[in-house]
Amino acid sequence: MNDSSSRPVLAIDGGGTRCRIALSDGQDITTVETGPANVSTDFAGGVQQILSGLQMLATQTGRRMDDLVGYPAFVGLAGVSGPKIADRLKAALPLRHARIEDDRPAAVRGALGEKDGAIAHCGTGSFYGAQKAGRMRFSGGWGPVLGDEASAQWVGRTALRLTLETVDGRFQSTPLAQKLLDRFDGAEGIVRFAGDARPSEFGALAPMVTESANKNDVLGRQVMSAGAADIARSLPLIGWVPGSAICLTGGIGPHFGPFLPDPMQADLTKPQGEPLSGAVSLARDLVQETKE
Repeated sequence: MNDSSSRPVLAIDGGGTRCRIALSDGQDITTVETGPANVSTDFAGGVQQILSGLQMLATQTGRRMDDLVGYPAFVGLAGVSGPKIADRLKAALPLRHARIEDDRPAAVRGALGEKDGAIAHCGTGSFYGAQKAGRMRFSGGWGPVLGDEASAQWVGRTALRLTLETVDGRFQSTPLAQKLLDRFDGAEGIVRFAGDARPSEFGALAPMVTESANKNDVLGRQVMSAGAADIARSLPLIGWVPGSAICLTGGIGPHFGPFLPDPMQADLTKPQGEPLSGAVSLARDLVQETKE
């Protein structure tokens, strides 16, 4: 085993639900998990979760903290929206050789490894990413108000919008529409819910939509087809070409597969790994940069 593949590296993958930190020496990977680490919504809290995780990792591996923070580290966190917050985070953390980015590159590398292809990551929020010859491009991910197409919250919100259209007679009534009207006690209840609902609350409706779509409910299929159409439009614009892999990731991502155009369905590929494994791979890319 050469020096580059055996040198210890750190990988950090953090978001609004949890933060995972891994130490890899090329053979073994030790992982710890702490709480939310979105540095846009709670910078101090995110930093504290990372520091706590590093201490846990030092204790679990029996390594000195001073050694741990000297290893090349890739830090991929939700909320790193640009160089300003990345520099602020770098100053707040004790890591001496760190590359800090948002959580998208780790998701792409984790799903695709080093091969060419694209991902549509559709969880509560969403983004699209493509990798070609080692270079990555991204689109989407602009949040629930102006973007996050094909996300779970978008699916739930779109289903409610079309349900209101059935009340107006602009869209045919379906069993899904009736279920949603019953759930919220009519159109007024839907409007009242939507006025204060968080993205996660919209997203909680997505399983009802996917289940209905699988039963050929017209409204459910319309929602899923619209999300798939956005994926199909967006991936070629960031570099995906026919014949290269497409990975649908996130909680709702795989549900769009049957609604994609046939040529894209032929390129659907199971993700190689998770964002944390992608962060480990990106951390290992730093080894050459930090070799003396």
